[in-house]
Amino acid sequence: MSSKAVETVYGSMPANLTCAKLRDLCVESGIQTGPFGSQLHQEDYVEKGTPIITVEHLGENRIVHSNLPKVSDDDKARLNKYALKAGDIVFSRVGSVDRRALVQPAEDGWLFSGRCLRVRPNASELDAQWLSYFFGLPAFKAYIRSIAVGATMPSLNTKILSDVPIYFPDLATQRNAAFALAKLDDRITLLRETNATLEAIAQALFKSWFVDFDPVRAKRDGRAPDGMDEATAALFPDSFEGSELGAAPRGWRVCRVEDFADRVGMGPFGSNIKVETFVDSGIPVISGQHLKQFLVEDTTFNFITKDHAERLTKSCVQAGDVIFTHAGSIGQVALLHKHAAFSKYVLSQRQFFLRCRTELMTPEWIAHYFKTSAGQHQLLANTSQVGVPSIARPVSYLRSIQLVVPPPVLCSRFAEVCSSITDGVMANRKHITTLTNLRDALLPRLIPGQLRLSEVAEAIKEALA
Repeated sequence: MSSKAVETVYGSMPANLTCAKLRDLCVESGIQTGPFGSQLHQEDYVEKGTPIITVEHLGENRIVHSNLPKVSDDDKARLNKYALKAGDIVFSRVGSVDRRALVQPAEDGWLFSGRCLRVRPNASELDAQWLSYFFGLPAFKAYIRSIAVGATMPSLNTKILSDVPIYFPDLATQRNAAFALAKLDDRITLLRETNATLEAIAQALFKSWFVDFDPVRAKRDGRAPDGMDEATAALFPDSFEGSELGAAPRGWRVCRVEDFADRVGMGPFGSNIKVETFVDSGIPVISGQHLKQFLVEDTTFNFITKDHAERLTKSCVQAGDVIFTHAGSIGQVALLHKHAAFSKYVLSQRQFFLRCRTELMTPEWIAHYFKTSAGQHQLLANTSQVGVPSIARPVSYLRSIQLVVPPPVLCSRFAEVCSSITDGVMANRKHITTLTNLRDALLPRLIPGQLRLSEVAEAIKEALA
């Protein structure tokens, strides 16, 4: 590969690459906006049908399959021109315009929303997987953000996207580079799916023990609780009794959150943390994007200085705290794991937290409780629908919530049983970070053909082992 280079809008690129506008590398009508809002309304959504990809479902080059809206077969036929094919690339049209995802075979035939743009490359010119990684280059992301229109809400259109220049090597080089990077992404996806399964197992166990009361019912009926050792089974009663919240296992008590809370606190006012206060390293800021799983996502933070965090000490959190969202994506609940990457974090303005008195309540138990249907119902019962959805008076309201809680020894036993699950999740996350760092390091050199697959095959094999 020639060492000569040329300067482009993306910085230095090898001189022997071919350059063309994106529109000239796509099939006819290959760059297309999703349906107008008048063509598709929320009331058109059905429980079972064809999924629609929105901006919220664009992960890091993968479609996120949770909470997908769906439409009927009739609407799918009506909106057929917006049907996706495997190999299409879906862009965010508004907001985070550098977000994109490659459509996989399992998503063939799905639709995309009006807030998205679809790119369908010509297979004789570009490998779709390679192009999706080209769009993931940091230099491309910076460029697409710079040419988006609108200051407060950046947006793209077909003209803007059609005119972007693409620098590409021959198809064989494209395919080899995409193959190597996809190997890493496939393992990352598998590890994330494994973690979702592990978290679902823990939540199912909580539901069995503390919502459906399966061990209590089994002992009442003279049976040994399924899959439970004798020491754990002995911690459950064998009957129910009345309480102000209805039938409850005998000996369990009704209390308010404030009865076992060491502290309940809010994130700071928005004026206290601004974009201009962010620094390259320091105290990480937890926002809603970190609360999508049961355990706080411990990567990709904005930071503020230690001095700034000291001034916001009432909004600082630590391992063992349970964090909630009170405005915007309300209902989010996540636990800051005992092996969190940092000793201190600060919340953003839309979050609040609960720190338990661990001799009375474990954070694992309370986090799982507020993930249940009953817990979510209680958490959202004080929601205001005026403007941005929000929980009114979140701190005082959380303190006032009543619930039936088991003895502390049983809460602790549940935390012990779940620790192997959460430890597995954290180990997988560490592996994901390793793979992500390797992919991101290889991306700028593999995509323009500056590295050959043979040169990185051993490093990729070792990372995947």
